[in-house]
Formats: sequence, C-alpha cells, structure tokens
Amino acid sequence: MPERPKILLLDDDQELLELYREMLQRLPSSPEVRIAASGARAIALLESEPFNLLISDLNMPKMDGLQVLTVVRRKFPNLRTAVMTSLADPQYRTRAYAMGIDLFLEKPNTPQEIKLFLECVDSLLFRNEVDAGFRGVQSKSLMDIIQMESLSHSSCVLKVTNGPSTARIWFENGEIIDAECPECKGEPAVRKILSWRAGAFETLPAELNRPRTVNTSVQGLLLDAAQAVDEAIAAEVSTPGPAADPAEPAEQESPLAPLTRLPGVEFVMTLNREQRAAESWGVENPDRLAEWLLETTSQFEALGEKLHAGRLVQYEALTTRNHLVTVPHNGSTLCAGFDRTPGAHAIRETAEKLVALWLS
Repeated sequence: MPERPKILLLDDDQELLELYREMLQRLPSSPEVRIAASGARAIALLESEPFNLLISDLNMPKMDGLQVLTVVRRKFPNLRTAVMTSLADPQYRTRAYAMGIDLFLEKPNTPQEIKLFLECVDSLLFRNEVDAGFRGVQSKSLMDIIQMESLSHSSCVLKVTNGPSTARIWFENGEIIDAECPECKGEPAVRKILSWRAGAFETLPAELNRPRTVNTSVQGLLLDAAQAVDEAIAAEVSTPGPAADPAEPAEQESPLAPLTRLPGVEFVMTLNREQRAAESWGVENPDRLAEWLLETTSQFEALGEKLHAGRLVQYEALTTRNHLVTVPHNGSTLCAGFDRTPGAHAIRETAEKLVALWLS
C-alpha cells in the first residue's frame, strides 16, 4: 500500500488551519496534514520529519510567508510549495513564482473555488517532472489555468512558454482582453496558445491601459478550444471512409455557440417549458436551474395576468457572482448568466444582442 502523503499547512489563523486541515484530509489520497501557526514552528517541523507539500499563508506576524519560503527554498529545494492567501496582489504573485513556488491560490470561498483548490493540491502531491502539463498545476491543462485566473477575477499578464515559443495573455478583472504569440495576436493567438499541451507559465503584474483586441468571453474561448481539441481527437481516431456527398448538408453548429461568444457571458440555458427540455452550456447544475426557471417564469406570468400588466418580456436577478437575464418567448425561455463586473447597463446592452441572436 503506498505511503500516505504528508502536507504541512502554515497559517496564523487557528480556525482556518482546522478548517483547511479537515478539507485536505478528505482528498482521495487521505494525506496526513500537520499544522503550524508560525513560520518558526513550520521550519522546525520540516527539519524534524519529511513532507511532500508545504502550503503557506503570506500575511503573518514576525516571519511572513515569503520569508518562510525563502528559507524553505534554500533548505528543502525538493519540497513542493504552494501559497494560499487573501492578498489579491499581482506583485505578491510575481514574487512568489519568482521564488520557485509551484502554485499560488487565493483562499477559496465558494464551493467551486474549494473544489478547484483541492484538485490543484492533489495534483501537486503526485506530480512528476516529466508529466505533461504546466508548471504549478501539472495535471491541469492551460484551459484550467485560465479558468482559475477568470474565477479569481485577476488583472495580470499570463506568460506562457512552450519550448522555444513564448506567448502572453492579458487579463483584466478575470476577462481576457489581449493575447499574442509568435504567429498571431488577439483571439487567434488565444486559440493557438490553448492548443499547447505542456510548458511553463508565469504570472506577471497587470499592464494598465492595454488595448482590447479580444471581445469573446473567457467561457466562449474555452468552449471553442474544447471543441477544437475534440475535433482533433476525432480526426486522429477516425478511419478513412467514402468521400462525403457534396449535396449532404454540413453538421449544424450548436444554437448556443454564438450566444456564448458574447463578452461577459458565463453560462446560457434555453428551456422548452411545455416539453420541459433544456439545453445548456456552462451551467453547474442545469436541472436545478431549469426547475427554478419553470417555477419563476410561471409565477411572474401569473402575476402579470392578475395585474393586467400584459405579456412578460424579461426579468433579471442577481446572485453572489452573476447577473441573470431571463427572456420568455413563445413557450421557450432563455436564461443567461453574466459577469457582474461591467455593470448593469453594459450587461443589458449585451443581453439585447444575445436575445436578438437567440430569436434569429
């Protein structure tokens, strides 16, 4: 039976230490998790017994996380290291990665962020240097790394190296605004970079006033990249067959695809209320959203009839992360979730374009 991995968790907040220890112990590898509330205690534990991974906070009294990492890099060069902090400062990220850490994450708050955090830690515990992937998240693709930057609403420059090729992706509040690689710029560059399967990445400070050349949402870009990967895999495994009949119609693109490419769109669902059939993209729990749409739309329509207010045209809702726009039309309903960062006015302008595309 393989030996259980050992994690050392460093934070000056005792309640957080216990919370994160409980979370990490639920990993599939059932790691042994030791805790330390000070840098001195952490170094003493590292000197007394072997560990597979150190996860450190940055903002601590006396000896902060960067000072601890400096000592650890010198004394224990083979130890995996990760930073988990509430300091959303690009300069700290750059300094930490320059010191050779494997992963920099903001402290997770939502279930989705916690899930991502645990997956990243698990990948570090069993990472081999020769594995495909990107530095810091070896079992993850570049699409996962970009998703992390988007979820944390980062403003930074992601420098990606693939052999002799170097590329950059500019983020502003979690949205990709520009990209360049040796062959191209803008959205074609994003697609080219996302096709790389291995390499190294570095997070650099944000660049102010960078001109925007990418208008498709992060989720739309990732969807395009995923489709391109699927098509490439299908082409590799397909066997030669008879030539296609020129008169045969080409395979139709999903009707949701054009909707997901508008800036700020994070998910889309269309619902046939009579048949209770839903089609969705980017929705974490489609069944639950479909149920909510059916109930809420019916209630609003009933209220409109009671008040003699006329036909229900549109309603909006706010969640902790998203601005929802819902449009019923002829027995069907469109629901789209937007990133709230651009503001309500900009979201409504994009929603008008999205509805026009849907109705067309």
